[in-house]
Amino acid sequence: MKIAVLPGDGIGTEIVAEALKVLKALELDLTLETALVGGAAFEAHGHPLPGSTLKLAMESDAVLFGAVGDWKYDKLDRPLRPEQAILGLRKNMGLFANFRPAICYKQLTDASSLKPELVAGLDILIIRELTGDIYFGQPRGRRIATDGHFPGSEEAFDTMRYSRPEIERIAHVAFQAAQKRDKRVTSVDKANVLETFQLWKDVVSEIGLQYPDVALDHMYVDNAAMQLVKAPKKFDVVVTGNMFGDILSDAAAMLTGSIGMLPSASLNAKNQGLYEPSHGSAPDIAGKGVANPLATILSAAMMLRFSLNQPEAAARIERAVDAVLNQGLRTPDIYSDGTTKVGTREMGDAVVKALD
Repeated sequence: MKIAVLPGDGIGTEIVAEALKVLKALELDLTLETALVGGAAFEAHGHPLPGSTLKLAMESDAVLFGAVGDWKYDKLDRPLRPEQAILGLRKNMGLFANFRPAICYKQLTDASSLKPELVAGLDILIIRELTGDIYFGQPRGRRIATDGHFPGSEEAFDTMRYSRPEIERIAHVAFQAAQKRDKRVTSVDKANVLETFQLWKDVVSEIGLQYPDVALDHMYVDNAAMQLVKAPKKFDVVVTGNMFGDILSDAAAMLTGSIGMLPSASLNAKNQGLYEPSHGSAPDIAGKGVANPLATILSAAMMLRFSLNQPEAAARIERAVDAVLNQGLRTPDIYSDGTTKVGTREMGDAVVKALD
C-alpha cells in the first residue's frame, strides 16, 4: 500500500509528523513517500504542485495531506498560490466526493461554541461535491463591463455550473452513506434563486426515489446554516455543492469543539483518496508545537478505512484518540479547566501509547 505524504506549509509538517508516528506504530505494510506541495514546493520548484508531486499522488493508493498556504504568498499570481495545489490534486485525481464528519466527542461538549445539550451526541456527515460548482466553472476572469449597473467599470465574474452526471454521482454517494447510518439525507441548495441548484434539487429528488429506505428533505443553504447552530442534531447526512459545503463544513467544525478535531476524506470513483484535516496551515502558530494533530490522525484512520481496506487498524486509531481524550489530555484549542494541556508531539505520543 503506497501513500504519498504531502505535509505542505505552516503546521502541516508538524501534524503530519504525528500522524505518521501513529501509522508506523501500527506496523502495517505501508510504503510512505514524501514530496513538497504548496508554498514549500513553490520555493523549491517555482510551482505549488510540481509535476513530480502530482505524479506521486496519481500513482499512490492514497494521499496524506497536511495544509498549504501562508500570507506571504497572497500577492502571487493566482495560479502560483499554494492553495492551487489542493485544487489541482482534486481535479487531476478526480476527487469528487468530500466526506467531512462532524462528531462531538463526549469529552469535548464543554469545548463547543454551543450549549452542551445541543451538541452532546452530535454525529453529522457532510458530503460536499468537490470538483464542480463556482470553484471550477468556466468562464471566469476580469473585464470591463458592457452592461449592468456600472457599464465601463472593471468587473470580475465566476461561473456556477453543475451537470446532471455530477449531481447524480454525489447523490448516490450520499444516499449510500446514509444507508449505513440513520437513513436520513438533507440536500442543501438555493433553488429559489439559482438555476444551478434547481437542477441540483430536481436530480437529487430523482435519485432519492432509488433509495426508498432513506428519508430525503431539502433545505435552503441560509436555513441550513441557521439550523446548524440552532438544532444541529436534526441532521444525519448533508449533501451539497462545492461552495456551500466549504462554508457549512467549517461551521459544523466549531460544533465539535475545535476545527482541530475535524478530519476529511476526498475520494474518486476508485476509492483512491486524499486525506487531510479540515483546518488550514495556521502560520501564526507554526513552529510553536501547539497545533492539534488529532484531525490529521483521524484523517489517517479514514484513509485506512476507505482507501486501504484496513478497517480494524482504523478503529484502533479512533479508539486511541477517544482514550487520550478520556485521559484529559488537551492541546490549547480544546483545553479547559481541569484538563491537562499538552503540545503537538505529546498528543501524538499519547495516541501511539493508547494504541495498545
